[in-house]
Amino acid sequence: MTFWDHLDELRMHIVRSLIAIVILAIVAFLNRHFIFDYVILAPSSSDFITNRALCKVAEWLSLNALCIDDMKLQIINIKMSGQFLTHMYISIVAGFIFAFPYVLWEIWRFVQPAMLENERKYSRGGLFVSTFLFLCGILFSYYLIVPLTVNFLGTYQVSESVTNQISLSSYISTVVSVTFAVGIVFELPILVYFLTKIGVLTPDFMKKNRKYMFVILLILSAIITPPDMFSQILVVLPLVGLYEMSIGVSSRIYRKQMEETG
Repeated sequence: MTFWDHLDELRMHIVRSLIAIVILAIVAFLNRHFIFDYVILAPSSSDFITNRALCKVAEWLSLNALCIDDMKLQIINIKMSGQFLTHMYISIVAGFIFAFPYVLWEIWRFVQPAMLENERKYSRGGLFVSTFLFLCGILFSYYLIVPLTVNFLGTYQVSESVTNQISLSSYISTVVSVTFAVGIVFELPILVYFLTKIGVLTPDFMKKNRKYMFVILLILSAIITPPDMFSQILVVLPLVGLYEMSIGVSSRIYRKQMEETG
């Protein structure tokens, strides 16, 4: 294939991916009540499943700070077109999340003709793992980090005379950015796999700098959680596990490369 043939092929993969995103975005747009009341705004309620579960754990451990039972966020809209534009934005985001496995598959279909047979076999597994990790990150963030973040930032006061009135756009941007950021962070093992493959990263380097990474993860968990140790542990443990998994991935790839080079 010529260069222009490759560009034409890439264009078709992009078009099909965009069509999938648009179709699923339309589905999300038509289900406004469910998307907003039961998904987007749910973490701001004391009745949210995570908040109720944390209250039960708090009662069991006698940690009142962990219980989110009185979260009354006043979310307001201050722009004429604010609610409609937010509806459009969230529909597109939902369309992308739901279409993410298909988008990855289209990317794989574009690059797989240039792969060797054994590379194609491993890439299929990588496609599944990448999708699985991203969705795990989304769910982990939505059900744990988002409620803790919304509760802490939404109820924080520098003075009792200052009342929090959260704008809809601010709330939405916080939920979406936190959710997507953690979804991307959960792709760390995939990134480590490729960096080890091309020789940029080694397992020894990751092990040597493990303590610094743990400090970074602790600081991150302290920022996005309420000021109690148990909440920070709830957040940091999966992130530490993800880093350890990445070390295992790097070690396996590095060992295989050493065996092949003799």
